[in-house]
Amino acid sequence: MNGILSIQSHVVFGHAGNSSAVFPIQRMGIEAWPIHTVQFSNHTQYTQGFTGKAFDSEDIRTLIKGLANIDQLAHCQAVISGYQGSAEQCLAVAEAVNQIKAESPSCLYVCDPVMGDPKKGCIVSDGVAEQLIENLMPVADVIVPNQFELTQFTGIEINNVEQAITACQKAMTLGPKVVLVKHLHSVSDGVFTTILATENGCYLLQRPEIEFERAPVGVGDLISAIFTACLVKGMSAVEAFQHTNNAVYGVLKVTQQRGSWELMTIAGQDEIVTPSNQFEIQKIA
Repeated sequence: MNGILSIQSHVVFGHAGNSSAVFPIQRMGIEAWPIHTVQFSNHTQYTQGFTGKAFDSEDIRTLIKGLANIDQLAHCQAVISGYQGSAEQCLAVAEAVNQIKAESPSCLYVCDPVMGDPKKGCIVSDGVAEQLIENLMPVADVIVPNQFELTQFTGIEINNVEQAITACQKAMTLGPKVVLVKHLHSVSDGVFTTILATENGCYLLQRPEIEFERAPVGVGDLISAIFTACLVKGMSAVEAFQHTNNAVYGVLKVTQQRGSWELMTIAGQDEIVTPSNQFEIQKIA
């Protein structure tokens, strides 16, 4: 049984981390194998707080060992890593990727380097950002950073599209073959801007900005999951980029229409497979 292994956070209520990633992967017809780095009652942006705990890095190793024991690592088509609760978890993820690629050489490693954003700054535990930059992003086939995370990886400040292109191109010299910038906030003015970089060039897609009283959480996890599923299904990176943006916009539109700040992933599930909107891609480099 082939599948996508997703190593990231989990919430009991709502959609963030694996709770945002697993169902979309399944809805696209692919098995999802979740390993949780933390388990919280709800995402961390609730004013009332949250309950739960982070898991130990050994929990990741133990679960990978269990999958190896039943000879399933060879059937892993992709590994996604998202929010990591500790630097030690990052090391366990790196070990898992190496072990799985030894069994399944065609397996993709997609790293969503969750660190933070320009408003919040770095939001992860001590040592996590350094591990992401030094050990995980360089060995990834695909990275899915936001603008802040891309700057942390490349050291290039981004204030316009040209600087974003330069940062993406530098990122690809550091290891990854594909860079999907989830949100290029510095060039957005009433539109949501995202960039894809591959060895064949850089591509820009802009879609309408959807207004929310409180910004939904878990959108980046949704982007990484759908993009990875598209690649596993055989789409080119450019095709996957367009489908992902169309699908995520559709889910966000349903979320807005329901007056929610929790992603309406279930209500908007048809958008994941057959998006209602089609946004054009522009080759920019």
